[in-house]
Amino acid sequence: MKNIIILCLSVILSNSIYANDWPHKNISQAEFATEIIDREPYNIVEELDNTFGKIYFFTNIRNLQGSSIKHRWSYNNKVMANVIFDIKGPRWRVWSSKNFWHTWTGKWLVEVLNDNNDVLYKKEFNYIEKL
Repeated sequence: MKNIIILCLSVILSNSIYANDWPHKNISQAEFATEIIDREPYNIVEELDNTFGKIYFFTNIRNLQGSSIKHRWSYNNKVMANVIFDIKGPRWRVWSSKNFWHTWTGKWLVEVLNDNNDVLYKKEFNYIEKL
C-alpha cells in the first residue's frame, strides 16, 4: 500500500512539474518546423533563410476541447493569415503553414488566440536573407 501511495504522489508531482514547463497552461508545445511527420514537428527552427519557401507552426493544445483556437501570422505588423482550428479532444495537435516570398525577410509573429481573441501564446520566427 505504501508503494502505491508513493507511486501516485510521484506521478502527480511529475505531471505538475512538466505542466509548469509548458509555454502556456493549455499549450504543451509550440514550435516552428520545416516538416510535420506523423502529427509531430520535425526540424524545429527559430530562424530560416529565404531559400526555404514554407514553414509550419505546430501547437499541442491541452484541455480546450469544445472550443476553437486561431493561429494568426503577422509580418511587419500586418496580419498575413488566420487559421482556425476546432479543438475536439483534451489533447489536440494542430499546425498551420505559411508560404513565403523570398523578399519577406525579417521577424514573423504567430499568435495563438482563443474563442475570445485573447492571446494565449505568441512566438517569433526570423526569416533571413541567405548570404
